[in-house]
Amino acid sequence: MAPKASKTTKSSKSAETSKAVKAKKTVAKGIHAKKNKKIRTSVRFYKPDTLSLKRKPKYPRISAPRLNKLDKFAIIKHPMTTESSMRKIEDNNTLVFIVDIRANKPQVKAAVKALYDIEVMKVNTLVRPDGQKKAFVRLASDYDALDVANRIGII
Repeated sequence: MAPKASKTTKSSKSAETSKAVKAKKTVAKGIHAKKNKKIRTSVRFYKPDTLSLKRKPKYPRISAPRLNKLDKFAIIKHPMTTESSMRKIEDNNTLVFIVDIRANKPQVKAAVKALYDIEVMKVNTLVRPDGQKKAFVRLASDYDALDVANRIGII
């Protein structure tokens, strides 16, 4: 029985040496020695996306933020005082203003609310043939357009 044990030791030693030789070869060759070739499925080559870093400027390019050119005073130019606008004040609870051409309905609504401390139900606008924008400001039911017009100085 003793000779058999020596035989198994020889085979295990040879297995270990072959394992060591295999490891030695891998270290010498490196793990990246075998490269797979990429299979291209398209004719076009697209440049790969690379790392794009966020800009870190040394100084700000703009010294100060821009001022809002359309503030509440610039939006509303003046109220209309024609006969038809007076009729609108009396009958429809509506004030009529000439506003800046660049102003939109929410801006007109906010400007009227800020300047005259009144609640606005809705705003209708139109551009006149002379290029000015006219805004019809319908007041909420709890506000009277005649009182507001007197306070503004239209009537």
